[in-house]
Amino acid sequence: MNGVTSTSMRQKGVGYKINFGVSLPQLKTIAATHTPDRILAETLWKEDVREMKILAVLLYPQSEFDEARADAWAVDIADPEIAGHFCFLLLQHLSFSEELAMRWIRRREGFFRQMGFLLLAHLFRYGDFSRKEHLILFSEEAKVAVRTGTLPEKQAAAAAVKRYGSQSKEQALFLLDLFKAGEGSPEEWQEFQEELEFEFDYSL
Repeated sequence: MNGVTSTSMRQKGVGYKINFGVSLPQLKTIAATHTPDRILAETLWKEDVREMKILAVLLYPQSEFDEARADAWAVDIADPEIAGHFCFLLLQHLSFSEELAMRWIRRREGFFRQMGFLLLAHLFRYGDFSRKEHLILFSEEAKVAVRTGTLPEKQAAAAAVKRYGSQSKEQALFLLDLFKAGEGSPEEWQEFQEELEFEFDYSL
């Protein structure tokens, strides 16, 4: 247990029934000593313990994790840290990750929309959409999230937008036009356009 880290997280409002404050690298080392196992992972996931949740994500065999299980686990998530680890450590490696992300960015309950955009941000590191119609849906939902989403949703959507635009000049220009701030636009919207211009400056 890392008492300092655990106490710091609790003071910042990160709430778990039990939190040992163990770092992610340490948890990866622990997971490496075990063979991935579905039943073990599902047992760990049921516990409201930060470290067990993360170990569950690390130890679930990727070939056995399906969309139904992803939806079920997503409902259980009550903290943005676990949402991020879920996307980065497990979901991005699955064959249906893009389809899953596109479903989740349309859901407004819980952490679904935030995780959908986080997952896309991870996937954009490796390429474009596999289906071009996904770009239209992504564009529409990103605009809604940036305007009206919760702060974590706005941050996740912004991360996905910036990662997508950084892939090429064409994509950067598309997004700059999409998020163009016109006369009378809210100050927050104008600030976001400026963020994008700064982010894409090197590629334009």
